[in-house]
Amino acid sequence: MSRVLVPLAEGFEEIEAVTVVDLLRRAGIEVHTASLDGPRVAGSHGIALIADIALDAASADDYDMIVLPGGMPGAEHLKNDPRVISLLRRFAADGRYTAAICAAPSVLAHAGLLAERTATSYPGFLNANSAPGIRLRDDAVVVDGKVVTSRGAGTAMEFGLALIELLRGAEARRLVEERLQLARE
Repeated sequence: MSRVLVPLAEGFEEIEAVTVVDLLRRAGIEVHTASLDGPRVAGSHGIALIADIALDAASADDYDMIVLPGGMPGAEHLKNDPRVISLLRRFAADGRYTAAICAAPSVLAHAGLLAERTATSYPGFLNANSAPGIRLRDDAVVVDGKVVTSRGAGTAMEFGLALIELLRGAEARRLVEERLQLARE
């Protein structure tokens, strides 16, 4: 079974965190939310979550993917936490997935993971100077090797479904979409 770590920082974007966690769990993927500080983490719109574990209890070796929700100031807190940056670099060095949505792709850039990659983010959080050779797209979700980025709260469902497909395959994604009654063209 695939396992995913979702760090939560004060001021995270609730839609991005909860949608991704919910979709991955619907696909049978084990997900642990991890708080940077105490167990209760307040989102950018005042919705508080109780994290599954403390970030210090999370071992990079136990997970196949790390997913960063955006939101402000949540993404800034993630960027300024050396534990998060260390985890991201470890995942990348080990050839595991790193994923971020909204403002959080800037955390990937800060960790040095977007050099010579194609990526997207909420407008203004990535630019041509964010990483050497970065190629910016306006797509809802961009997958470049083991790095996955997405635009924002409105793309959270597409982001979560793309993560399911990467971890469990197209059929698992299709089954989740079917159960959600997603209209497809």
